[in-house]
Amino acid sequence: MQHARGWGPRMDGEEASGHTRGTQLLQLRFAMDREPGDAAGESVPGHENNKDSRLLWMGSSDCLISVGFSQMREREVKLWDMRQFSRAMLTVALDTSPGEKTSCTASKQHLRSQHSPRVSRIHPTPGSRQCRGPCPCPRCLPHGHPACPPVTQCRTEGSTRGLAAVPRLALDVMACEVLRILQLTDTALVPVSYLVPRKSVQDFHEDLFPDCAGMLPATGAQAWWAGDSQQVGRVSLHPARRPAETFTSPVIACTQLQAANTGNTGPTDADRSEGSGYSSPSSLASPGSAATSLSASTGPSSGFASSPSQKSLQCILGPSSRFRHAQGRVLHRDTHLTNLRGLSLTTPGECDGFCANHQRVALPLLSAGGQIAVLELSKPGRLPDTAVPTIQNGTAVADLSWDPFDPRRLAVAGEDAKIRLWRIPEGGLRETLQEPEAVLRGHTEKIYSIRFHPVASDLLVSSSYDMTVRIWELSAGQEALCLRGHTDQIFSLAWSPDGKKLATVSKDGRLRLYEPRRSPKPEQEGPGPEGGRGARLVWVCGGDYLLVSGFDSRSERRILLYRAQALPDGPLSVLGLDVAPSTLLPFYDEDTGVVFLTGKGDTRVFLYEVTPEPPYFLECNSFTSSEPHKGFVFLPKTACEVREVEFARALRLGQSTLEPVAFHVPRVKKEYFQDDIYPPTRVWWEPALSGSAWLAGKDRQQCRANMRPADMTPVSEAPKEAPARKFVPASVYLEEKSDEQKKEELLNAMVARLGNRDDPLPQDSFEGVDEDEWD
Repeated sequence: MQHARGWGPRMDGEEASGHTRGTQLLQLRFAMDREPGDAAGESVPGHENNKDSRLLWMGSSDCLISVGFSQMREREVKLWDMRQFSRAMLTVALDTSPGEKTSCTASKQHLRSQHSPRVSRIHPTPGSRQCRGPCPCPRCLPHGHPACPPVTQCRTEGSTRGLAAVPRLALDVMACEVLRILQLTDTALVPVSYLVPRKSVQDFHEDLFPDCAGMLPATGAQAWWAGDSQQVGRVSLHPARRPAETFTSPVIACTQLQAANTGNTGPTDADRSEGSGYSSPSSLASPGSAATSLSASTGPSSGFASSPSQKSLQCILGPSSRFRHAQGRVLHRDTHLTNLRGLSLTTPGECDGFCANHQRVALPLLSAGGQIAVLELSKPGRLPDTAVPTIQNGTAVADLSWDPFDPRRLAVAGEDAKIRLWRIPEGGLRETLQEPEAVLRGHTEKIYSIRFHPVASDLLVSSSYDMTVRIWELSAGQEALCLRGHTDQIFSLAWSPDGKKLATVSKDGRLRLYEPRRSPKPEQEGPGPEGGRGARLVWVCGGDYLLVSGFDSRSERRILLYRAQALPDGPLSVLGLDVAPSTLLPFYDEDTGVVFLTGKGDTRVFLYEVTPEPPYFLECNSFTSSEPHKGFVFLPKTACEVREVEFARALRLGQSTLEPVAFHVPRVKKEYFQDDIYPPTRVWWEPALSGSAWLAGKDRQQCRANMRPADMTPVSEAPKEAPARKFVPASVYLEEKSDEQKKEELLNAMVARLGNRDDPLPQDSFEGVDEDEWD
């Protein structure tokens, strides 16, 4: 069985070599008429072990390198001279490992075994002029000099599934990058770059970068069979002398040469690494550092995004989010609500666990009768050990929600198929409430979830075990619409941002889209998450897309992105996150396009920027807490501190505490209003129309307000600062002082420190005794 083969020296294709399982290293010589012989031109014993092996011609020399296993199962490297093919010129034992070594590139051998975290790099020593090109044979080396001295080793994090060398034309020659490989692991594609330290990186180093083979073929297939032996032309790696050749790749979409845009202009610092048509990231990881990896959880629809204006590294790894450095931090303890007792931790999975608005928070309690504690956010601190005033709901709480247009009205869905509306007194609860403001009846089974209309006032939607979705007109206290079409439990429902449509996801694995005022039947249906453990959905990207969080058949939590107008087509992108029992609760910030994802009992909050273009999900920094949270609810946009560049604020419910968490973007010029992060936000606290008008078919959108304080200037209007000088001006050196001047200044400083010499000494003021007193 043949393990490996390679074309002969000078890359003319007239010689080829192969390695078979029978521990024989074969050399096949082709005649000029390109007719192979019946047998190998020459056969010699190769590696003694019959495990897999590899071989490679060493550039244009007459030498061959092979890697395999010895009889003792040690991985070894052998060098062969085609002029003395009877035995190996040199054998170097490396280590013991089950994975075979993989060699790549010609002049610098880069060895790596599969399933191994170590990369070994050896440098074959160049030979004398007796040989054709670099030759490691003993007669061309000084006495006792090793032919393959080790250069360096690189340890990486994951096991290797594949390895490939980037062509030399893709190297960043101005950064002295002599080699770059791409390591394929189980979950990532990791670029590893090798740099030679040089004092000057402004000049091109000819000794490191000799001319290499170009990218244009020397001949065609028919001409080669006819006997043509032309060689591929060699090109210079110097940025100024590099030819304008075109290289395209089906894997890296941004490798197309931008020759039409550059014209005849000379090379600049910005295009030195792009003139060849390859991408040359200057920030790739060195062998001793952790390399940046391509996230394996980009989903099947995500890929490499190309943009001529992006950096080379982004061409390989895809675009990055402007919120990738977002940070979440728990605010000071003075803002916490502590000593929370008797919290209910058994709310249904369709419930967020608690709800909050910009003034107060409602927490279900474990006490009998469905008690709910209502706490004022303006009064933080430790709660008393005694009982606090509560709402007596009368039955276990299934879900609860604050009216966005009336901060004092709380809707509570109970397990008795009723929805109760409670009105909180001005200033908060001072005594227990037992009588609701109104009770909505119509469902025949337990209620799943309830949601207020985002645009119209006095409208509430609810879903129930009776497989119906009902829309209630609160001003009349009765049901207005009933939507049908579900065949199993409804996991979640969500209004579109404009309030015209309603989307649901259910246990039957279907995603449904309704236009309630037109038909009680779904307008569209599409495939939803596979698992039946739970799901949530939220509208994103201005209401054109739907984001659904759920599980797959292996109980892995993932998020799916759908086009709202094409639900039957399935998801555009699927992103797997982790394996956990709780359903991910999504919150979408429509001003920044960032979605926050976490579950009850988690310690981590995922952040992704959602875009309408591939790869759709751009990962940002996650927030991690020290202990699991029982709930995580976000406050309205107006609760954010603009001066601290805070773009989202949430409340984290712990075992006995309620902590505010602020998410902000690090910025240098915080004294300016960051208008790129704070576009005009929707006036969510004012309804655009009444519920009766919406039911009559009218539509209207809410106004938008600017969040900029009156005393802050937008950062887009900030004065442009001159760039800081990175060099010392010559005037500093011209004004250097002589040794005499420095000595004089030193003496003057010492005198000034000692004080005035004319001042009397302290002992001069002492009074002595007369001479006669000594007798």
